[in-house]
Amino acid sequence: MQVSERLRKASLLAKKRSPFLQVVKSAAATVAAWLAAFWLVPGQLPVFAAIAALLVVQPSVDESFGKAIERSIGVISGVLLATGISLLFGQDSWVILVAVVVAILAAWALRMTSGTANQVAISAMLVLTIGSAQPEYALDRVIETLIGAAIGIIVNTLIVPPVLVEPARRDVALLGGELAASLDRLAAALEGPRTSTELEQLMLEARLMRPMRDAAEASVEAGEASLTLNPRRSAHRTELESLGAIFERIGPVVTQVIGMTRAFADHYDDSIHREPTVRAIAEQLRRSAHDMRLLTRPIEPEPEPVTSEQPALTSALVVSPPTGGHWILIGSLMEDLRRIREELVD
Repeated sequence: MQVSERLRKASLLAKKRSPFLQVVKSAAATVAAWLAAFWLVPGQLPVFAAIAALLVVQPSVDESFGKAIERSIGVISGVLLATGISLLFGQDSWVILVAVVVAILAAWALRMTSGTANQVAISAMLVLTIGSAQPEYALDRVIETLIGAAIGIIVNTLIVPPVLVEPARRDVALLGGELAASLDRLAAALEGPRTSTELEQLMLEARLMRPMRDAAEASVEAGEASLTLNPRRSAHRTELESLGAIFERIGPVVTQVIGMTRAFADHYDDSIHREPTVRAIAEQLRRSAHDMRLLTRPIEPEPEPVTSEQPALTSALVVSPPTGGHWILIGSLMEDLRRIREELVD
């Protein structure tokens, strides 16, 4: 096994690198915070300011703001706690351990987030180990942290603030394309005899849409978060709202297509394709695939050609009485088809 594979399995390597611009912004914020704090709060190396700036530069401005609040609250709490304990018990080595334990317990009792809780303990330990726990020193470290957090937000806001609309567009388009393909595959399966291997393959391909739907939903949410407090949001708000509206319409169709595929695989027999209603359902599925492509066509980077620019789901399906025991399958397919039609017919 290669070293990189071992490291990835040990969660030491990320699946993909962060954007290089994000790395540059983190470095710039750290340097700027160090210089500003060194000038404004002389006397100590501005470690707290540099750490705050480094942590605050996040993939979105909204996350930066949240991280700045988390960092500031953690540092202030940790510094005040360390100062109080030091004034009561002095600065012996055992006092540092007591301060860390008390910080962890206090954060737990106050139900702080894991990031804030860790920051309380780390700040208390740093204050007691690298500096003096006098009130003046503690106040300087708080000011230093606020400077670093503010600079991190400013840098992340002014230097090309990230807009995560492109991943949302990509994932929603991929989901729409796969849904249309799944509808076509199910239509073809309804029109002729199928082997057990083909049915298993059909079911497997349908189930793979679940992670695609989850990825599209996460991308849309990330896109919305990236526009919060972002000065570039006005140029992208309309597009993201359109992507969200498309996802709201096609997301539920994943459940219906998987349900139809499962029902077909569970109740399949070699005579089902002879039912007139089943052939009519197959035609409706092809029309649904056509309308799905029309719906997602504006966001496709390279849209597939369509036979018509007009919606195909223009008339309701007329059902004839099924023969034998096929009414269970046909009833299930009809109900899911009705729900798909409700999503696609505007």
